[in-house]
Formats: sequence, structure tokens, C-alpha cells
Amino acid sequence: MIASLIKIMLAVAAALLTGKLVSRLKLPSILGWLLAGMLVGPHGLRLMDSGILDALWYQNTIHVLECAVGLMIGTELVWSRIRKSGKAIMITTLTQSLGTFILVSAVFAVLFSINGISVYLAFVFGGIALATAPAPALSIVKEFKTDGPVTKTLIPMAALDDMVGVVVFFTTITIVAGSISDQKLPAYMIAVVVLLPLAIGAAVGVPAGILLRGEHKKTVTLTILVGMILATAVIGFLCNTFLMPRPVLNFMLMGMAFSAVFSNMVSPERLEQIMSYFNPVLSFSMVLVILNLGAPLDYHLILGAGVYTAVYIAARACGKYFGARLGGRITKSPDTVRKYLGLTLLPHSGVSLVFTGIAVSVLSSAAPENAGIIQGTIAAAAVINEIIAVVAAKKGFELAGEFGNVKQTETGEQSLRGARIQ
Repeated sequence: MIASLIKIMLAVAAALLTGKLVSRLKLPSILGWLLAGMLVGPHGLRLMDSGILDALWYQNTIHVLECAVGLMIGTELVWSRIRKSGKAIMITTLTQSLGTFILVSAVFAVLFSINGISVYLAFVFGGIALATAPAPALSIVKEFKTDGPVTKTLIPMAALDDMVGVVVFFTTITIVAGSISDQKLPAYMIAVVVLLPLAIGAAVGVPAGILLRGEHKKTVTLTILVGMILATAVIGFLCNTFLMPRPVLNFMLMGMAFSAVFSNMVSPERLEQIMSYFNPVLSFSMVLVILNLGAPLDYHLILGAGVYTAVYIAARACGKYFGARLGGRITKSPDTVRKYLGLTLLPHSGVSLVFTGIAVSVLSSAAPENAGIIQGTIAAAAVINEIIAVVAAKKGFELAGEFGNVKQTETGEQSLRGARIQ
């Protein structure tokens, strides 16, 4: 255990160093963290080998940190600020998510029909493709202090996109499993996987809001906040272990719901203070979550990537970009949202690998050849897409003119938005 902790600390140090080097090239530090994860992971130097990545204590630690990262989303979901744009965000979320599902499914339905492969597999690809991994884009928001229409649309959309992704994927895989596999997934799983993380987070968020509402010293505030994050994660662990057929609950959604509730119970000034105290913890959590995202990725797959991988990456990118553009046009969003939001939605690997694992598990006995197609295609796409997506997301914020837009209040202090993302 001690040896494993030392290895993880060395891996974090390598990620921070690589991030610094990458940032000198005017690229996001997260790209360095991802590359470091691949380098030190089981397919590279094995500093973080499969023994560490599969260890229950390590996975539980990552889940706690995912809860912490969820605060970046939840603390932006203050009702007084989002009620004006809530409808536009919801519509754009649906157009880019469902647009991606429809486009990827259609492209692969044609491709698989030509090649004599089961067409139902195309819809599994579509269900995996629509999901977006929010952590990479959020880390760019934090590093480059972005602010503006694209940033304000992306942050709440990150939460909604995960929920839509879970509903569509589990609906698809439940139908497929019911028709071809002995490993049937219960229909109630769709609602549970979406609603249970939100219910857990909200339930803990209420007492947290009561405790955090009053003025406290930094140490007391952090103790309450970290304690409540741990409580959220522990309840999530128990539900994942004893209520779910397999562990699939999204801990980032729990952290998002938890922080959204307490953020609406405290004053804006108090929320700003809480998050300024929490920023060092948030920064460390972000590095380790991204490092963990990169560690399982096998960079050797880049050399073996085939036509399906290339088609998958291109079709998904088109679905996200043009789906977001359509949503922006329908809702009459600012021009920068229409043009560049789609670029910030390209990161994918964390959620896609979870969905892929579930799909492979469901299909492995009934259709092992199709399970192999999914696993090989998505694994290779995860490596290639993530490198491209991080650069594209950074470029999207840059073209939108949102780098370093930390606003100043009349008193000369940083606004709540600016303070929270530093």
C-alpha cells in the first residue's frame, strides 16, 4: 500500500512536470497530464500498473476525487444565474447529444450492412459516442480562466450531457441485451443510474448547505466541505456495491448534485469564499482524475487503428459540432456558441470506456466477435480522440475569445465566476 502511494505520488509529479512542459508550447496542461498517464500506465512504464488501477482502495479514492471535481459543475448551477439560459442549454444539449447518436448510428449501420456485421451494433456505437467526458474541458476552463457565452453554456451542459448519455446508452444496451444476450439488464436500471446519483448528492447537499451557510474559519469550512464530500462518496459506494447489478453510478454527478444544492442555500459571497478555500483540493483532484483517465489508454493502439476507428472519431466529431451548432441556431444563442461550443464537447474517453466495458460484458457471451469490434474500435479511438479533442477544445475557447476573461466588479474585486475558476 505504501509502495503504491509512493508510485502514485511519483506519477502525479510526472503529470505536473509534463503539464508544465506542454503549457510552454501554448497547449493545455491537461494534455500533458493525459500523456503522462499513458506513459506511467500499465502499457508504458508501469509505474501505475494494473494492480494499482484495479485495487478497490484506489478506485474508491478516484471516486471521491470525482465527487470533488463535480463541484466545478454544481457550484455554477445557481438558479438565479441559469434560469434565463436554462431552456437554451437544455435544447442544445439534446441536439448535440441525440444528433451524435443518430449520426454515428446511421453511419455505422451503413458500414456494417456493407460488411455483413450485425446492424444492432451500430446503435451501441451511437450510444457510446454521444457521451462527453466533462473533466478535460473543465480543466481548460480552470487553467486558462475562460469566461463568456461558451463557458457559461458548457459548464451546466456538462451535467445534462452526462444524464442524457446515460439514458440513451442504457436504453440502447437494454434493448440489445434483451434481444440477443442471456445477460439481460433490468429496465429500471435506466432511471436508477440517472436519478440515484442526483438523489444521493442532493440528500447530502441539504445538511451541507445548513452547516456552510454561516461564517466559519477556513479550517472549519474545509473540514465540513471535505467531510460532506466523503459522506456523499461513501453513500455512493454502498449503493454501488449493494443495490446495483454492477458498479455504474457516476460519482461526478453525485458531487455536482451535492454542490448544486448547497450553492443555492448560501449567499454568493459565502460561495465565493468556500470555493476559494477549496481550490487547492480541486486542483489536485483534477490532476489525479485526468491522470487516471490517461493511465488505461494504450498508445500502441494508435499504430493499429483501423477504418472503424477513423470513421467513429470523424462521425462523433461531426455529430457534436453540428448538433451544437443546430441547437445554438434554434435557441438564437450568441454567434460564438454556435461556432465553437461543439469543439469543447469533443473529449470523450472516460465515459466512453465505462460504457464500452458494459457493452462488452453484455455481448461477450452471445456475440464475442461483436464485443471485440466494440472494444478494439473504442479503445483506439479513446487514445487518438483524446489528444485531438483537448487541442480542439482549447482552440474553441481561444477562437471564442474567452481566455482570461476574469471580470472585475465595481469595487475592483474579482467576480464570483472569475474567482472560482482560478
